[in-house]
Amino acid sequence: MKLRTMVGGILALGFWLQAWAHGTVAEVSIYDRTEARRLPVHWHQGRAHIVGKPGNEYQVVVRNRTGEEVLAVVSVDGVNVITGETADPSQSGYVLAPHGSVAIQGWRKDLSRTAAFYFTSLPDSYAARTGRPDDVGVIGVALFRKKQAEISRSDAAAERAAKPQLGTGHGRQEHSPARFVDFERASHAPAQVLSLYYDSRASLAARGVLREPVPVAPLPRPFPGFAPDPRG
Repeated sequence: MKLRTMVGGILALGFWLQAWAHGTVAEVSIYDRTEARRLPVHWHQGRAHIVGKPGNEYQVVVRNRTGEEVLAVVSVDGVNVITGETADPSQSGYVLAPHGSVAIQGWRKDLSRTAAFYFTSLPDSYAARTGRPDDVGVIGVALFRKKQAEISRSDAAAERAAKPQLGTGHGRQEHSPARFVDFERASHAPAQVLSLYYDSRASLAARGVLREPVPVAPLPRPFPGFAPDPRG
């Protein structure tokens, strides 16, 4: 995986995981590192939601579906995962090789370390602790094709319907080597934007995103067995 800075540099790093939320340019999935499983998506009113478990570490996996390099500018809770700035599509991102993928495990601290993503309460989230709590609960990926490549129409990011209760923390620091490379964008606007919304199971159920199973009382049996003696 590679990462692009505003001055034209890019970072490289790489993992592969199967994805579930996809567009024409890339696929995105969330992998729970604590439970070693990909989190399923729940679609509600045209938006993709995932259930986060407080305390669990996770990673954002982006896979390039095209035969050319693409730039993925990634935000978590409205914060750029590389620079820590309030997110904007014009900022730094990761460059993916043709049909390549990247697993982003945390907030980038430098070219060798990241601080792990983990699900946590809104007040403990990195965004809230840096004075930016308004966009907690969404993961965004703005995708750019390389210059002189064909540009696809961008997909608008969906707006959140309600205030989430779960955010992403600034966790333990991990070894995560990277390097700079060059990438010239084909346009100022992203070729595609993918959005994934997350919250606790209880909060998503309360908002109607999840349909929790309703307990069903057992039906009376016509032939329950032998006749017992009456009480008393």
